[in-house]
Amino acid sequence: MPEAVYTHGHHESVLRSHRWRTAENSAAYLLPELRPGLSLLDIGCGPGTLTAGLAERVAPGPVTAVDHAADILTAARAEAESRGLTGVRFATADAQALEFPDGSFDVVHAHQVLQHLGDPVRALREARRVCRAGGVVAARDADYAAMTWYPLLPGLDEWLALYRRVARANGGEPDAGRRLLSWAREAGFTEVTASASVWCFATPADRAWWSALWADRTTASSYARLAVDGGHATPAGLRRIADAWRAWGRDDDAWFSVLHGEILCRAR
Repeated sequence: MPEAVYTHGHHESVLRSHRWRTAENSAAYLLPELRPGLSLLDIGCGPGTLTAGLAERVAPGPVTAVDHAADILTAARAEAESRGLTGVRFATADAQALEFPDGSFDVVHAHQVLQHLGDPVRALREARRVCRAGGVVAARDADYAAMTWYPLLPGLDEWLALYRRVARANGGEPDAGRRLLSWAREAGFTEVTASASVWCFATPADRAWWSALWADRTTASSYARLAVDGGHATPAGLRRIADAWRAWGRDDDAWFSVLHGEILCRAR
């Protein structure tokens, strides 16, 4: 199967954004489907804040949280323990080749995962396989080309073009949000509810947080290394983009919106 590299890596600037994610701000479209006692698989759990929120809603139902990177599971376990969640187990896994029997879970969830995979359709087929009949497969992914902001700084245009170039060179699809419905249909789902939602960063605190983490990510994360090593950017160019992020964050008029595609797929 096609291999892909996780573009962001797990630098502190990346985890800063991942730990911000909750069931409310990142999985609202799924929450009406959840109830106590359901079994849930969370694919690409990262540091586990979103996983924990979902686990609280299905408890005492069991939750299995998996990630391709073994080292991040330590943080995810700590998050679950800090919330007193005893029904969550963690393991490494490949989303494109899950080692679970057919029909193992009532709910299969993946947040910001499919955009980083070489074969997202295969991953959805695997999610369908391990979901019981009548259960639900849920996925949400950003769409980078649909992100929009103000003021219109040239440095942020440069950032967006660079990120999309690097992500595609790594085997992923940064504009995954708009493709989720088509991928689900190709994976064999016949009952799919597609939707969209946004994150919006416009308060002084949100602007400072969002601009700082992207400025840091642009110069210090695995993404920065991949951009330079792949010949997509120079260190000086990355510093210029980071400076643009900081300038945007200082502007009292600054506003940034991230569009996400979402799918709820009924397993049959």
